[in-house]
Amino acid sequence: MIDDIKAEATERMEKSLDALTHNFNKIRTGRAHPSLLDGIRLEYYGADTPLNQVANINVEDARTLSLTAWDKSMIPDIERAIMRSDLGLNPATAGEVIRIPMPMLTEETRKGYIRQARSEAESARVSVRNARRDANQMLKDLVKEKEISEDDERRGQDVVQKLTDGFVARVEKMLEEKEADLMEI
Repeated sequence: MIDDIKAEATERMEKSLDALTHNFNKIRTGRAHPSLLDGIRLEYYGADTPLNQVANINVEDARTLSLTAWDKSMIPDIERAIMRSDLGLNPATAGEVIRIPMPMLTEETRKGYIRQARSEAESARVSVRNARRDANQMLKDLVKEKEISEDDERRGQDVVQKLTDGFVARVEKMLEEKEADLMEI
């Protein structure tokens, strides 16, 4: 039973780290990366559609993304969607290819992105701690139902705490890497 609780807590904590990775990918660094455009959606045949489902996104060089729309009539809509996004990008169309140069980050924008990264990391830590709280509550419920002893509960709480400490350390490491990435020029 304790192993089941540990497995469930581990799964929830892993999901928290996956969400953190996804959120970190949305934070723009100085380098071009296709996942920067993951949050951009546009109207396509009456449906709200992610950009990567209406265009092919490639990294042209370290500071430029290129998009090739599958439906050429969508090019103006794609440009508008990119400009409307809060990424601060200005696409340039050359025929059928949309190029998106990544502007240099100013010190102010770097600090803003670092604040955003720290906020995302704190949300991940809270999520990990919530998984710990729920696992500990399950252990207490098992003691109340007399399915495990208090000693087993204590051992289970120690296991869950070690698990939590490991995941929080991974969150910290991911945050350090993202901050270092943002401070690169």
